[in-house]
Amino acid sequence: MKTIFVILDGIGDRPCEQLKGKTPLESAHTPNLDWFTQQGKLGRMIPVKEDVAPESDNALASIFGYSKLFAMRGPLEAIGAGIRLQEGDLALRTNFATINNIREGKIIDRRAGRTLSTKEATILAKAINSKVRLPVRFLFKNTIQHRGVLVFRGGLSDNITNTDPAYPIKGTYNLYDTLHYSRTLDDDDENSAYSANVLNQFIEKSYSVLAYHPVNLQRVKHKLLPANIILTRDAGSSIPAIQKLDGKWAAIVYMPLEIGIAQLLGMDIFSFKYPEMKASTYENLYAGLNTAIQFSKKIIQKKLRNYDYFYLHFKETDVPGHDNKPEEKKKMIEILDRDFFSFLRQVAAKDKIKIVVTADHAVPCVLKAHSSDAVPILVYGLGKDETEHFSEKDSLRGSIGKIYGKDVMKFVKE
Repeated sequence: MKTIFVILDGIGDRPCEQLKGKTPLESAHTPNLDWFTQQGKLGRMIPVKEDVAPESDNALASIFGYSKLFAMRGPLEAIGAGIRLQEGDLALRTNFATINNIREGKIIDRRAGRTLSTKEATILAKAINSKVRLPVRFLFKNTIQHRGVLVFRGGLSDNITNTDPAYPIKGTYNLYDTLHYSRTLDDDDENSAYSANVLNQFIEKSYSVLAYHPVNLQRVKHKLLPANIILTRDAGSSIPAIQKLDGKWAAIVYMPLEIGIAQLLGMDIFSFKYPEMKASTYENLYAGLNTAIQFSKKIIQKKLRNYDYFYLHFKETDVPGHDNKPEEKKKMIEILDRDFFSFLRQVAAKDKIKIVVTADHAVPCVLKAHSSDAVPILVYGLGKDETEHFSEKDSLRGSIGKIYGKDVMKFVKE
């Protein structure tokens, strides 16, 4: 039986005051997801552990059946961004962000207000690459929206802390608001100390380039936050060889992290160029969501006979949780139901397929951050129970019960 495995990024939530005490999933009108629920089974899934609020990388590692993270996020993002890594390269995930000044180090916004256009980010990245001088070669590449990748060429250590205040040390999450200079995680290792020093030089020198760049002066003039600091996290200097997933997989993914993971797991990648950010963040997100839906439908229609498994990852539903915008999250869920899951219903009417729908983690709007909450999991094609609505509440009484990320693949592959 063909399997379509859909991850709705960050879809899990908690009751929202703006939605009269309901979650976005509970409040959303989702007749097609509800149909799959009524013809299938529900449960609740803890991505990693009860006390872990996972990031997407370690949540996906768990969901795809790996007991630990197969690589740090930096190299995964670099691979997904099309950067060819060489032995000894050090890769880090980055954000364009806003700081008051380098001396005080107060972070105003970790994502430069979410208003940085693709054109602006590309111009700023070019300036950094041409003007910053370091004792090692490096490449800085902007990817989508505020995101980017930094690669130091040759011989640096990944045993260093992050400069992103929300992730001060690899694998941790905190709501700090002050820039953290990188330091070694091993005081006795000279190369680690040197690597942290090189990264700190990059942070300071790139700030000097960005702070008074014409792009940022124009942004300030138009009352937009300047993208004047680069925050880095999850340094990695190796990609281990891992066992590929069984069967023939197609991945319909478009963010660097998910592309990198799918490639590492041996999937065939189907992707598209994300719409350029030109106006507001949410206009861009809705354009991206619509493009992702239409592209996914096209690939499934063309390639259904060619693959055993399809992995689809819709990223946009993650953002409203971070911004405490439950109405936007609800709207995105309804768009996905109307434009994508209605299509899957048509596919299911013609072909015997299995559909698994879940999230990589929860992002409760009230927290504006990832949480350790369980997320709903829906399985269509392996019998049915008495649940009716794809939601956190109904998942509590589904016959699948409580499972963990490591258990998901048995439903996908069964």
